[in-house]
Amino acid sequence: MSKIPQYEQLIREHKEFIQIPNIPSQQSNGIVQRYKNPVVTAAHAPLHWRYDFNSETNPFGLERIGVNATFNPGAIKWNGKYVLAVRVEGNDRKSYFAMTESPNGVDNFQFWDKPVELPQTEEPDTNVYDMRLTQHEDGWIYGIFCTERKDKSNPDTSAAVANAGIVRTKDLLNWERLPDLISNSGQQRNVVMHPEFVNGKYALYTRPQDGFIEVGKGGGIGLGYILDMTNPVLEDEKIINHKIYHTVYELKNGLGPAPIKTEKGWLHLAHGVRNTAGGLRYTLYLFMTDLQDISKVIHQPAGYFMAPNYEETVGDVPNVLFGNGWIKDEDGKVFIYYASSDTRSHVAVSSVDKLLDYVMNTPQDGLTSKASVDTIIELINRNKELE
Repeated sequence: MSKIPQYEQLIREHKEFIQIPNIPSQQSNGIVQRYKNPVVTAAHAPLHWRYDFNSETNPFGLERIGVNATFNPGAIKWNGKYVLAVRVEGNDRKSYFAMTESPNGVDNFQFWDKPVELPQTEEPDTNVYDMRLTQHEDGWIYGIFCTERKDKSNPDTSAAVANAGIVRTKDLLNWERLPDLISNSGQQRNVVMHPEFVNGKYALYTRPQDGFIEVGKGGGIGLGYILDMTNPVLEDEKIINHKIYHTVYELKNGLGPAPIKTEKGWLHLAHGVRNTAGGLRYTLYLFMTDLQDISKVIHQPAGYFMAPNYEETVGDVPNVLFGNGWIKDEDGKVFIYYASSDTRSHVAVSSVDKLLDYVMNTPQDGLTSKASVDTIIELINRNKELE
């Protein structure tokens, strides 16, 4: 038995590709520094996931199992490495989770040997995606993700039902499947666990909605509580961050990763969606909640924090930035992992101090054009005083 003729070349080229250094982009607004290259792409997927190396069963050396996209990664610092739980989408449209790690957080990301073998519930997942990783004070690492199944009540072959699937682990290798979230909402997506107990309960940020795509009368970032994660019944759910007309979160909004605790409050990264003549536009925004009352928003800058640049607008679902993973280092540096246009994963770097300055000192949205102009005039006048 021999390997396909191009085996050595494939391995060499793949290794060289993964080891390409990443450098900061030349442009920065001072708040966040993008990096030039995506950190995880379909080309990063291991060759032994895609190729049959046996020349007898694959005489032409064809790729057998294609990878279409790698995006929307959850993130965690683990054993000194920057680890991402990437949503990998195959050419068959099915998504699955796979762990990839980097020594420095900006390049040299390499996938672990095998994708995550996700345990199933009595009703198997048709599709899974967008896992948020939270290291909870109870000692478990929780992964909450969207589980999608066919809407059996609707004959439309594209009709689906979304809910929050829940797993937990101690080592990122062995996963225990818990029951899916039980709530009063029609469907749930973008569910995120708070890293600390709140009055002895688990706190979950939610996005209740009526349908799979349309939020209907639902929507907004919610907050609810669970007494026991092995019986995840969501109680006392209420919206803490609303959709608002003519904002970047007019149509939909949802939390990204678990919030970062700071001396000033809990930092939150979220996505906001508005409609345009060219379709939906997804951007990222930040807000802060009170340390003692996590349901109370105390700061929220106007507009978006990050939006797709020109290259990031291109992909399977254009004009989308989506972020559900970030890592805070002990020195205060923050690695923000986000995806562009449902195709590839990127990193941008900031710090807790910069993010706090941005969130606390950037003007809020006045919700009218006149209010926006007034804010600019006020800044102009303050600057003239320095002349």
